[in-house]
Amino acid sequence: MMDSNSVQERFARVAERTPDAVAVSSPVEAVTYAELDERANRIARRLLGLGVRPEDPVMVLQERTVEMVASILAIVKAGALYLPLHSAYPLQRLQWIADSVGKPVLLADVTMRERGLPDVPTIVFVDTDAPQRSLPGTDPNVRTGLDHLVHVLYTSGSTGDPMGVAVTHRGVLGLALDSCWDGGGQERILMLAPYAFGVSTYELWVPLLRGGQLVLAPPGHLDVGTLRRLITEHQISAVHVTAGLFRVVADEAPECFAGVREVLTGGDVISAKAVQQVLDACPDTVVRATYGATEMSSFITNSPMRAPYSMGPTVPVGRGMDNTRLHVLDQQLRPLPTGEVGDLYVAGDRLARGYYRRPGVTAERFVADPFAGAGQRMYCTGDQVRMRQDGLIEFVGRSGDQVKIRGYRVELAEVESVLARYHGLAHVVVVALDTEDGEKRLIAYVVAEDVHSEGATFDTDGLRAHATELLPDYMVPSAFVTLDSLPLTPNGKVDRKALPEPVVESSSDYRAPQTPRQEILCSLFAEVLGAPRIGIDDSFFDLRGESLLAMRLISSIKTCLGVELLVSQIFDAPTVAELDLQVERALQQSQA
Repeated sequence: MMDSNSVQERFARVAERTPDAVAVSSPVEAVTYAELDERANRIARRLLGLGVRPEDPVMVLQERTVEMVASILAIVKAGALYLPLHSAYPLQRLQWIADSVGKPVLLADVTMRERGLPDVPTIVFVDTDAPQRSLPGTDPNVRTGLDHLVHVLYTSGSTGDPMGVAVTHRGVLGLALDSCWDGGGQERILMLAPYAFGVSTYELWVPLLRGGQLVLAPPGHLDVGTLRRLITEHQISAVHVTAGLFRVVADEAPECFAGVREVLTGGDVISAKAVQQVLDACPDTVVRATYGATEMSSFITNSPMRAPYSMGPTVPVGRGMDNTRLHVLDQQLRPLPTGEVGDLYVAGDRLARGYYRRPGVTAERFVADPFAGAGQRMYCTGDQVRMRQDGLIEFVGRSGDQVKIRGYRVELAEVESVLARYHGLAHVVVVALDTEDGEKRLIAYVVAEDVHSEGATFDTDGLRAHATELLPDYMVPSAFVTLDSLPLTPNGKVDRKALPEPVVESSSDYRAPQTPRQEILCSLFAEVLGAPRIGIDDSFFDLRGESLLAMRLISSIKTCLGVELLVSQIFDAPTVAELDLQVERALQQSQA
């Protein structure tokens, strides 16, 4: 039930009712609602003193800390909209976003200064800012309405540039106060996702607007051991994990969810086998399938699953949540009967205002709703679904060039646009291929301008470096395949089905394992990466390794060598030779 006209008004009611309850905890500190409110009020007054006004964008670039939560809440209290930036974004991408919104105020912490900050007129380091600390901690009482903007989240754009989704207070309140959370399972929610992505709307505001506790995972790379420890130490009642991470945990350690009342998963196709594994290991846990989009303020459908669970061929994404309307339509926007596959359009109170300062793209994706009154809109998700006989929505696939990589939305057109800027490149096409474990990986097929020149070679390493400088890591293709020409269909379009399968190859300077333990590590690398041969100097990440595969590698190393490593150690020591030293140190420490 919506009992407030803004997010800050709802939070004020909760803080007044439960001032001494813990609102946010991290590995460093825990603060009550009263303490969080006071911190946020000081930052809000600092922003107002800098001239920030309602719906002005304020960027946030901070580690996942209590101060980060206070900063976001402060921006909302000042009547502005928060624009969170992912710390893993390359500096050029950060600058592009800053320039696109007029170089707004940036709230940062000092740790981000070393990574590089975008060039904006005003930067406030909230963890060291002296003027902020001298301001009163009372509420500035800035009023906004349900239709004011609360945040802009940037996603991959089909036009070749990122697009900011402008979400209202009505949308955030609608998600946070949805009746599906009324069962009491949301008391302590673990925040794992980067706060610059849509699922953070659930992780931040469901606990804070319901009187629960937000538990912040430590910065850095997650592994199963850390997830298990966080769940146990903080008595986590609810956690959201991407479909890919859910599948890894289900395979490697499904029992780590024991004690969790609800595990939410989505963002891609959910493995029915993984649901079965988790519910078999944790029969008292509810696995809740979710589906949504930033354009609809995060989740718009859900489907709770409980033990005993009978595994079907697919996992439906569920029914529409409160105040949402779902339409399965054909290309002429006519409703399709039950069981037929069509395009999913969604409408209702949670609909975003559109894409920030992009009226043209907004008009393309947010169209008139022929099933509602005048002035009502619906959002074209680009997903194909079917309505089952039991009323549940079943995801079938994408109808466009948008894919999910590790739970993040990626427009292939944006990746292609960035790669096409590289010198010496004539043609490029990017595709998403399925892996054996159900994930997707991006492959770039490129044709050089001088491909027919004798002795010419194309610098794929340079192209990879170019992509890494401009794109987030999850948008950088895992392989670059050079071709003499792109295969075409009879009507002149790229024949994606005729593109060759990329082959994982070790480096040309192959160095064989020199000890039995290195032989084991090489074989584990090869098994996880699907490579025919691994040398001890081959880098895990140069061979298309990423964080989820690193988690699988860690599990295999523990099984075969009895050593439990962290994902961060794979990133720090990505070759067999380097990781062998990490294993040796771990063995020595265990014997000391």
